[in-house]
Amino acid sequence: MQLNNPSSAASQNRDAITNRPNATVLIIGAGINGIATFRDLALQGVDVAIVDRGDFVSGASAASSHMIHGGVRYLENGEFRLVKESVTERNGLLKIAPHYVKPLQTTIPIFSTFSGVMAAPLRFLTHKQGTKHVERGAMLIKLGMMIYDSFSRDGGTVPRHEFKGRKQALAALPQLNPTLKYTATYYDAAMHDPERLALDVLRDGLDAGSHARAANYVEAVGMDENGVRLRDTVTGAEFSFAADVVVNTSGPWTDLTNQALGQGSTFMGGTKGSHVVLDNPELLAATGGREIFFEHEDGRIVLIYPLKGRVLVGTTDLEHDMNDPIRVTEPEIDYFFDLVKTVFPTIAVDRSQIVYRFSGVRPLPRHDDEAPGFVSRDYRIEQAPLEKRAGTLLSLVGGKWTTFRALAENLSSQILDLVGAERTVSTEGLAIGGGKGFPATDAAHLVWVTAHGDEVGRDRASALLARYGTRAELVIDFMTDQTAVGAADAPLVHAPSYSRREIEYLAATESVVRLIDVLLRRTSIAFVGGASTELIEELADVVAPVLGWDAARRASEVDNARGILADVHGIALSPAPVSVDA
Repeated sequence: MQLNNPSSAASQNRDAITNRPNATVLIIGAGINGIATFRDLALQGVDVAIVDRGDFVSGASAASSHMIHGGVRYLENGEFRLVKESVTERNGLLKIAPHYVKPLQTTIPIFSTFSGVMAAPLRFLTHKQGTKHVERGAMLIKLGMMIYDSFSRDGGTVPRHEFKGRKQALAALPQLNPTLKYTATYYDAAMHDPERLALDVLRDGLDAGSHARAANYVEAVGMDENGVRLRDTVTGAEFSFAADVVVNTSGPWTDLTNQALGQGSTFMGGTKGSHVVLDNPELLAATGGREIFFEHEDGRIVLIYPLKGRVLVGTTDLEHDMNDPIRVTEPEIDYFFDLVKTVFPTIAVDRSQIVYRFSGVRPLPRHDDEAPGFVSRDYRIEQAPLEKRAGTLLSLVGGKWTTFRALAENLSSQILDLVGAERTVSTEGLAIGGGKGFPATDAAHLVWVTAHGDEVGRDRASALLARYGTRAELVIDFMTDQTAVGAADAPLVHAPSYSRREIEYLAATESVVRLIDVLLRRTSIAFVGGASTELIEELADVVAPVLGWDAARRASEVDNARGILADVHGIALSPAPVSVDA
């Protein structure tokens, strides 16, 4: 089986790790927090490497609710520091990542006035499993909104909240449950493409210089006197990698990673959150472009969220053993359908409308008998000496998408102290990837599209700008390179919003190792229900020459992609074509 073409980014990145198996800092786990820490350290000039046993941002960070939010419900937990930091970071991301983070109008349906006023202090004080749930009424939500607004003041980044009575609420959203009494509407932020945002953060780190190296599909499997034992999961090759500081940012797998390093821990107690994506035009229209965010009768916070022409419904909050597969279950789907009926009782939803499902485990701290919904979403850093050789092991416990920049700054500052280096660059206010120079007004948008639309057309330039931010310029240059060898660019037959040369660019430059990487993380094709047997075959035909796959490797990648889409994401695919030898 032929492996990756030596010219591909994935091979170059892997070679950079194996050919120089040492660094000042080794980060294990390339979710958003590991990647952001990598970027921060790389910008300081630190010799840093990051590895992940799978693809970049393919674990817990790939199972988010696609929101950047301040966490209004954390107020009830008394986590005021976290709320303040989250709101500050939300406002910051709207400015430094405007290509992927947009303001999101959010509406809470409210069915009572005074409910929960007496129970809230008890929940605040106990947080125990089995505490009887009492619905939060308008007075309690109003108080929370006022506190939330006080944290949100930042030059008008987002509007303040507003309350409406039943008549006004139903006039705005007529298919809401007519038994509601009020709605509260406030703003957080949507994250349309979390995986692509993470890849932008990673690219910023790599662009800092050769002192920053990153490799996906490289797993930490042990520790010896020469360093962390790493295994290339593509070739099976193992080697030792020496580092002064080893940083474990493997999220809900943190304890399992420490165990592999010979330093067992019991830090984690993550809970599973599942989502389904529905193709239901009536439900999409009923949301009015808003996220509907509310409390189910069991006390869990759930959401109905219009996204990419589909509706995202989530999420659950269930205990999970990290040794077990992480999958959306049928009872969870029943739960989602019940909650949709609670909010939009006249809209029918069924399993035939599910185009994608996904589930992940939140990297929460161990919580024993504390109710899952009350477990802190804050983070902390555990420090210990390395076993078998000199050095320090740092384990990140907790963390969430919204605060990744601030978390990385705090974690990096601790690392800089350990290695005797100083911070020379602040990431606060520093544009991320394609957010640099992103047009902030309609006039600026028109200027950018006009300037880049001569060769691909204005509509295509606008679509690429939305997809990649200002890094779309690199994609356009690649797509229109007249010296390129191979077939001329053309829309994909089975996903015409993407083109052949665009996919070739992603495969060549964004560390694609497996075909599934393209379907799930370099594009949003699978998320919106665009994956099909025919498309998988078409993508394989485009990617295989770029990555140097022979027929056997190509067939293996197609089978792997089909298996993951069916088993993990519930996508029913037609049978694969049967090849007939001549």
